[in-house]
Amino acid sequence: MLAEFVLIGSGYLFGSLPFTTALAKVRGLNLSQEGDLHIALWHKAGKMPAILAGAVDFLKGAIPMLIGFGFGLSDIVVAFSGVAVTAGEMWPPFPGCHGEKGNSTGVGVLMTLALLYEAYMTLLSLVSFATGAALAYHYEKHRIASPEAMNREAKLCKPIHPIVLSLPLGMILGFIVAPVASWCSKGLTKITLGFFALFIIIAVRRLTAGLKADLRKSNNTTIILINRFLFDQSLIKSGGPKEK
Repeated sequence: MLAEFVLIGSGYLFGSLPFTTALAKVRGLNLSQEGDLHIALWHKAGKMPAILAGAVDFLKGAIPMLIGFGFGLSDIVVAFSGVAVTAGEMWPPFPGCHGEKGNSTGVGVLMTLALLYEAYMTLLSLVSFATGAALAYHYEKHRIASPEAMNREAKLCKPIHPIVLSLPLGMILGFIVAPVASWCSKGLTKITLGFFALFIIIAVRRLTAGLKADLRKSNNTTIILINRFLFDQSLIKSGGPKEK
């Protein structure tokens, strides 16, 4: 029992280490103006920092689960140690840390859980993840290649381009696919619960992070929540008129 609590607790603390955020700050990125830090690092800091950040976040999700599995702990504890890692990254206990989106760590948890317990159908989630990331990367590459267009967008406060939304949409769809695929393939119930819990905390973080600021800008709570769930942002123009 003690080992199970230690694994989940240490997993949470391990996940809370803000490696990607720290790396982005060291590389001079303005965190308040970046959507996905991994894509921003790739285009603005170089491929190696982006690959390093992605690898570390992915391994965050995998390492505690591999330790628990290696020591023969129960399926549910192994699964929820991964959920704890992702929660730690999104809601760190340190003052002044607002946490990260948890997507890369969540993908690490999902893939490790699928491979450890042979829940291979859940790997269909990777199609959604990869498609969203590829579309967003392609758009961001051409956008950054044109500083004039970026400056014009900032001055006009233009809405976010739809292609950019493919990344957060692809991520949430992937986290939905995992528990559904696990359930449909009659996988272990405890592992399906782990996938479902992972989806729940990802969704809660999307719905709540910075919600008060969005509600001050608009009275349309329903639209804000829908946009946050699907696209991880309210899509309200900063400085724009308040909606009636």
